[in-house]
Amino acid sequence: MTDRAKSFLTRRSFIGTAAAGATGLTMPALAQNGSSTTEREPAVSGPVNRNISSFRMLDWRPYFDTLRNGAILVDTQSRALHYWSDDRQTYMLYPTSIPISEDLTRRGRTRVVRKVEGPEWRPTPAMKERYPDWPDYVGPGPDNPLGTHALYLSWTYYRIHGTHDTRKIGRRSSNGCIGLYNEHIASLFGRARVGTQVLLI
Repeated sequence: MTDRAKSFLTRRSFIGTAAAGATGLTMPALAQNGSSTTEREPAVSGPVNRNISSFRMLDWRPYFDTLRNGAILVDTQSRALHYWSDDRQTYMLYPTSIPISEDLTRRGRTRVVRKVEGPEWRPTPAMKERYPDWPDYVGPGPDNPLGTHALYLSWTYYRIHGTHDTRKIGRRSSNGCIGLYNEHIASLFGRARVGTQVLLI
């Protein structure tokens, strides 16, 4: 591992630890390792610019009237996902990928309608138009664009899901969905319920 990579990982781990320590809330260390939207993402190349410095802890009250069933806030500006449990005992903050362009970015209120471990993937018709060489189906496994877990939202084709390509996190890299490191989507998957409210801003 290069000195630059070690420095980057150390900074990321420090930020996650410092934020958690400052509040006493549960928060994971950052990973070290529509209709035209959805899951498959273009290949990533070139330097990776991440938004770790824009991470900030938020209070749920400006965004939700209640925490019934828990709440997920996705901030597309800071590229972060916030989760609050309905008993107010757990707050989680995860780095995310966001859509590659404004026209693929959807904002507003939705909810989790389905949870899938080992999701399958199929491109939307709009995606097949843009990327005709993409496969029609990818089963669960290391080549699946949805990673290890997916939270399906009430908006057609929109998901919060994992990714096996960790370079995409912290970047504009998706076709509309919100991506997390696989270990983070697994954590969120275990906490969120069908019916958890979701707000994208």
